[in-house]
Amino acid sequence: MSPTTESFALMADRRRPMRPVAPVPSADLPLVAIVGRPNVGKSTLFNRLVGRRQALVADTPGVTRDRKEGLALLRGRTIRLVDTAGLEEAAPSSLFGRMRASSESAVREAALVLFCIDARAGITPADEHFAAWVRKQGRPVMLVANKAEGRGGAASAMEAYSLGLGEPVAVSAEHGEGLSDLMGEIVEHLPPEPEAEFEEDDDVFEADADALDPDAEVVLPARPPGPIRIAIVGRPNAGKSTLLNALLGEERMITGPEPGLTRDSVAVTLHDEGDVFEVVDTAGLRRKARIDEALEKMSVSASIEALKMAEVAVLVLDATLGVHEQDLQIARLIEREGRACVLALNKWDAVEDRNATRQAILDRLSISLAQMRGVPVVTFSALTGASVHRLLPAVREACTVWNARVPTGELNRWFEAALERHAAPLVEGRRLKLRYMTQVKSRPPTFVIFGTRAEQTPEDYKRYLVNGLRETFNLPGVPIRLQTRGTKNPYNTKSRS
Repeated sequence: MSPTTESFALMADRRRPMRPVAPVPSADLPLVAIVGRPNVGKSTLFNRLVGRRQALVADTPGVTRDRKEGLALLRGRTIRLVDTAGLEEAAPSSLFGRMRASSESAVREAALVLFCIDARAGITPADEHFAAWVRKQGRPVMLVANKAEGRGGAASAMEAYSLGLGEPVAVSAEHGEGLSDLMGEIVEHLPPEPEAEFEEDDDVFEADADALDPDAEVVLPARPPGPIRIAIVGRPNAGKSTLLNALLGEERMITGPEPGLTRDSVAVTLHDEGDVFEVVDTAGLRRKARIDEALEKMSVSASIEALKMAEVAVLVLDATLGVHEQDLQIARLIEREGRACVLALNKWDAVEDRNATRQAILDRLSISLAQMRGVPVVTFSALTGASVHRLLPAVREACTVWNARVPTGELNRWFEAALERHAAPLVEGRRLKLRYMTQVKSRPPTFVIFGTRAEQTPEDYKRYLVNGLRETFNLPGVPIRLQTRGTKNPYNTKSRS
């Protein structure tokens, strides 16, 4: 609702409104964890309950590695749903051991555990082993018999009674069967929902009283309300997941020396100096020619989708390796999508000549990516946590620039001076008549030039204007869009034919 709409609503109803003391943040919602051995359909069930295809699904065991959270609305109750990696017996230091540790952490935090089995395959020794482990955790558990489609599905699910986890709920996540009963059972097993406390808010009407003044100037906010959305992108093994763990202060993502550990885009929420950030860790982006597996193609698609939804992209580079050609390709993708960018140089503690390394990286970017000129650079070590605290302030500043708006009057005074310093070129023997400029949108800053034959403005002259905009109005490191609009000549016979 816009400020003007709110003002009219207040004029129609002058009673003091009642509102909750504080909205319930997602962290206070009950956590429901889906666990079980690999390939029993946990991610498919997760997607069904959250109502969209949020987790990667493939007919391959072990697709899910990191915990993935989503909000699900079940019978009017909002919950935090967590999809976990498959439970497997493995050494703690191995990849599967680290995946299991992540799943165990989700179980310890859960208000309810959904233990999922494959009804078609029947009860396996692994199901019995992990069911015994879940019983010892002291958490409420529901037994879900997945892949129980068809008439015989419910009958085959009855075998699950032997696990000692109560009556199984037979569902088919792939076909959508039995989900309504499952939703009802989940809500019944959750702890009671706390009642919201209400109090009189004496400042609501008084704070908006100025908005009733028809002569008051409407000031647009710097950015829409809500969390600042960040996508952490980069090549495999650059340290993206380690960086997210350092920001959170916990081992939320699975990390290790193996490249390509992260397969799906995982979003987490964190708070810093009063701001809320939604940070998405993405799978590493390799050269297209090297991507041949269907699962990796799905991972890359999820990473690109996360980038499109972000406001700021944090491009993580391995500082010990410098700028790779694939890093430039990712930077070009960020620019093409119009996102703000922060360059994150990881493993800075392992760099010997830091001044030369930093300058070499910036020179490579300025030569290959003119649109990334002035991009903020943050150096840190995600593994040790050194200087990681400098990243979010840089993201906050980049987001402010990305949302910037230049007043039209000030913009056109600069435009006139720019035309005087370097006149518009001749095109087909006639000089372009560029009359005025305006900013039509932000996110990223987008400007339009109006004038006679403005659409014929050469690219090099557009670059001259873009560079001037960036320097004069302090718009470093964000893409600037420059469009042209020509005027129609009524005496031009070609345009009428």
